[in-house]
Amino acid sequence: MMTADMQLVIAALAGIGLAVVVIVRGRLHPFIGLLCGAFTVGLLAGLPLPDVAKAVQKGVGDIIGGTGLVVALGLSLGAMLHLSGAAASLAKAALRMTGVQAAPWATLGIAIVVGLPLFFETGLVLLLPIVVAAAEEMTGKDGPERDAAKLRLIMPALAGLGVVHALVPPHPGPLLAVEALGASLGKTMLYGIAIAIPTAIISGPLLAKFTTRGVRLEAPVLHDHALSIAPPARLLSLLIVLLPVLMIATGELGQMIPGMKGTAWLVAASNPVVALLLTNLIALPLLFGRRLRDAAIQNAVWHETMGAAGAILLAIGAGGALKQVLVTAGLSDLLARTVLMYSISPLLLGWLVAVGIRLAAGSATVATITAVGIMPGVVASSGVSPELVVLAIGAGSVFFSHVNDPGFWLVKSYVGTSTADTFRTWSMLETAISVVGLALVMALSYVV
Repeated sequence: MMTADMQLVIAALAGIGLAVVVIVRGRLHPFIGLLCGAFTVGLLAGLPLPDVAKAVQKGVGDIIGGTGLVVALGLSLGAMLHLSGAAASLAKAALRMTGVQAAPWATLGIAIVVGLPLFFETGLVLLLPIVVAAAEEMTGKDGPERDAAKLRLIMPALAGLGVVHALVPPHPGPLLAVEALGASLGKTMLYGIAIAIPTAIISGPLLAKFTTRGVRLEAPVLHDHALSIAPPARLLSLLIVLLPVLMIATGELGQMIPGMKGTAWLVAASNPVVALLLTNLIALPLLFGRRLRDAAIQNAVWHETMGAAGAILLAIGAGGALKQVLVTAGLSDLLARTVLMYSISPLLLGWLVAVGIRLAAGSATVATITAVGIMPGVVASSGVSPELVVLAIGAGSVFFSHVNDPGFWLVKSYVGTSTADTFRTWSMLETAISVVGLALVMALSYVV
């Protein structure tokens, strides 16, 4: 490795390390921490300050202009499903149809279905209070056995949300990776679902049998707050949840039919922004009916949406800035040369890069943004399937959630576990998703 390459690697490690310190130790928002890291990388790599500033602006603009719309529209749809009681109605109905023995599998299925169109934190806030309440009703034992039984219902729900967040578009992370690497959205969805289901089963119901033993729960800190309105019909709620995924899938599959490729309405349907916008417009009257124009309902929906969107968009925008500075400094080219020189698997490399950023920055979406930004050269030079690289990076992006991940504290607050037990349950669940997901991606690479 040449001196310039060593300087670049040191600059990248120093910038990411600084971001970790100011976020974890300095208690600064990831937006500020990641921007500080981006400027540090650029300056230590030898870039002039004006060039670093331009790269930061480009990185933020690219992310907010593309993925930012999907994030905002997904959050608003989540707010509607939450405040109307649609998601709660679906979850409670499904749980009533199952006995105690089948309940963990029911919560897993609910989380996968309801989590498909939602940002991870939105799905977490929306579903966890429902599952926790259902677990309270369905477990009659006292003491540690009762707590373990509750957790065996809760952990599969977390696994379902985690796998779709990491592996299945139109979640923002996988969707951004699809666009950045030039992958097929339809193939990525198909491969992602095929990998997500067994991954969720292993990391959810099966793993929970071992990680929940002896865990004691405290009273949850956070509670759910929804509007006092009659929930919509369950079939209607299910339609709204699945509509964006069905539109995208129809658009992608329809263009595979001879003579239909490029058809305007199919192209529009397969666009995630169009699909989510139309779903939002359809959901408003169907979920709220005549009360759609009530000021209280409108204020609640958009207040919940904008409050969550602000923090998320700032964080992923700063992640885009860090990614762009790393690309401008030449890290993408360095990785491409390394893969060719040492025959490293591009799938493993993408996973490792995402794992490193995940452990440093905390955010799975930021980890994905950063990793895909420096992987296009590797994909182009190696000829590997870009769809599988998307999924490998997605799997790496959820590795070992810990104290710098907002999801860690959300889970702890809603479930009622201690910090140590949150590591034992939630952090191990995320790690299982990451490792099992990578193993299945590697296995799939020998088939497709």
